[in-house]
Amino acid sequence: MSEVSGRSILVVEDEYMLAEELERGLEQAGAVPVGPAPNVEEALSLIESRVLDGAILDVNLGDEKAYSVADRLRQLAVPFVFATGYDALAVPSSYDDVPRLEKPVDLSQVMRSLFG
Repeated sequence: MSEVSGRSILVVEDEYMLAEELERGLEQAGAVPVGPAPNVEEALSLIESRVLDGAILDVNLGDEKAYSVADRLRQLAVPFVFATGYDALAVPSSYDDVPRLEKPVDLSQVMRSLFG
């Protein structure tokens, strides 16, 4: 996955094992994982603290949703995908243009969605 080599990818995931799996996969592909952030506050803090090339967002972060994180990434023109167990109807229509990948996600599919 040369398209990801050296790129900083934010991981927003509250399930520890899934976050670790994503982090390992990104490292093996040559990316620089940022996070994982288990909640909105930490995700927004990471977004403001560094330049990102992309992001993988879990929609449901415990008792909060990741939409404010998605909105901030949009403002900064950072590509992102939703990684979720929810169907497309559970995600507001304002995010219809955002790729939604079923968990567990295939990292090569994530990279194609982010970087073409």
